[in-house]
Amino acid sequence: MMETAFIISSVLLISYSLLAVFDGVFLHLYKYQLYEHKESRFEHLTHTIRAFLFTGILATLFINIENNTLFVIGCVLVVADIITLLLDAYVEKDSRQFMGGLPRWEYIIHLMVNGFHFAAIAVFLVIKLNFDSMGFTLAQNFQHIESYDAFRFIAINLLPGAITISLLHVLLYIPKFSKYFNKLQLKCC
Repeated sequence: MMETAFIISSVLLISYSLLAVFDGVFLHLYKYQLYEHKESRFEHLTHTIRAFLFTGILATLFINIENNTLFVIGCVLVVADIITLLLDAYVEKDSRQFMGGLPRWEYIIHLMVNGFHFAAIAVFLVIKLNFDSMGFTLAQNFQHIESYDAFRFIAINLLPGAITISLLHVLLYIPKFSKYFNKLQLKCC
C-alpha cells in the first residue's frame, strides 16, 4: 500500500512541478509579466509567497519525511499555502483586467496545477498519518519501502529549482533586474 502511495505521490509531484513551471514561470513571469502591471502586483506577491511555501513544503514534508517536528512545520506551511491560494484566486479577476481577463485555458491549467499540488500532499499525508482507535501516530521509518528513495530523490532534485524560482520572483521586484529580465523576451512568445 505505501509502495503504491509513494509512486502516486511522486507522479503527482512531478506533474505539479512541470505544470507550475509552465504556468508560474513561462506564463506569469515571461509572457504576461504580471510583476510589471500595477493591477497584478498583488497577484505576483501571492505567487512569490506560494513559491517560498512550496520550497518549505518540499524541505519539511517531502525531503525530511522522518522528522516529525519538520512534519508539523510542513503542515503549517500547507495551511498557509491554502490561505495564500484563496487570496490569489480572489484577486485574479481584477488582476488580469489588463489582458481582458484570465483565459479559460489558463484557468483550467490553474485547476490542474493546484489539483496535482494538493493531491500530492494529500497522498503523502495518507502515508505519514496512521489513524487508530486511540487517535493517530506519525509513521517513522520508510527505509524498507523501495519507492520511498525515488520519491525523496525527486523532492531533493526539485528543491534547487524551487529555490531559484522563489528568488526570481523576489528579484523581479527590483526595477533594474526586471528591466534586464524583460530584455530576454523572445519574438516568438
